[in-house]
Amino acid sequence: MAADMIPPEAAPSFLAANGWEGAEILPLAGDASFRRYFRVHAPGRQAVLMDAPPPHEDPRPFIKVARHLCGLGFRAPEILAQDLENGLVLIEDFGDARMREVIDAAPEAEHRIYADTMRLIARLHTHPAMDVPPYGRREYLREVKLVTEWYCPAIGIDPDVAGYEAAWDAVMGELYTAHTVTVLRDYHAENIILIEGVDGVDGLGLLDFQDALAGHPAYDVVSMLQDARRDVPEPLEAQMLALYKYEAGAGAEFDTAYALLGAQRNAKIVGIFTRLWQRDGKPRYLDYLPRVWGYLERDLAHPALAPVRAWFDANIPPEKRGRALMDMAAQ
Repeated sequence: MAADMIPPEAAPSFLAANGWEGAEILPLAGDASFRRYFRVHAPGRQAVLMDAPPPHEDPRPFIKVARHLCGLGFRAPEILAQDLENGLVLIEDFGDARMREVIDAAPEAEHRIYADTMRLIARLHTHPAMDVPPYGRREYLREVKLVTEWYCPAIGIDPDVAGYEAAWDAVMGELYTAHTVTVLRDYHAENIILIEGVDGVDGLGLLDFQDALAGHPAYDVVSMLQDARRDVPEPLEAQMLALYKYEAGAGAEFDTAYALLGAQRNAKIVGIFTRLWQRDGKPRYLDYLPRVWGYLERDLAHPALAPVRAWFDANIPPEKRGRALMDMAAQ
């Protein structure tokens, strides 16, 4: 077994202390952070063990958000046991029917499943933001500056950093202070499990929400419909955006917020995926960059993003976008 898939040393005693003595611990998955996941098997039952090792990870935000979502009637994993000192959390197992793979295997289900995700997030947005930090100017700018801090140096560009920040300040406006709903931040097809035997919104199991902030409702809509990890056809994106607006009672102004936060999120992802390759040794994330650049360029075409689009045109020419970093890294 690879070293990164060996269960943490404290896992057997943690499980034994919580009624799972002798349970089999099998590797399940890792993610873009230091967190790892294992499936725990005991006679007649199973669960998932989250390994969120301190000091790199803190499982308390996950526990807090999970309990908040469950309290509102959403399907976040039930917290079965926790050991904060060792970063171990035993959670409900939703199974393996991840939204992405389900749609890949049954494309005819794509429209129905995406419609359910829009109804779910619209339902969440009927509730005020939970007690989490605000998604404000500092966080938005910290994220978009990952482009100038990681992507530009990697591709061989010395960018106008001050102009970049000024361009975002010129367009974000009231989004900097829109802290109205709980933003899950990674609401996409790889973080939704379709729970067996449960239809509709109630059958969508939510994962990977520990970084939730209080922000604008358009962010999670963008996260789902401009998915870095799978193609969402433009007609489907338009239909689902219209469905969300109908369910949420949102007006035409939501389209502008959607484009602004789409550009913000996709710029952030360009930087993060570059960092995952360069710093963390995870080159597979470069494969997603052409798709993310495609989303970003569509968002930048919105008139409200003219200053940011002008900065990109002046600093990152077309030949330095898309596949450019993939091709350079392959040489």
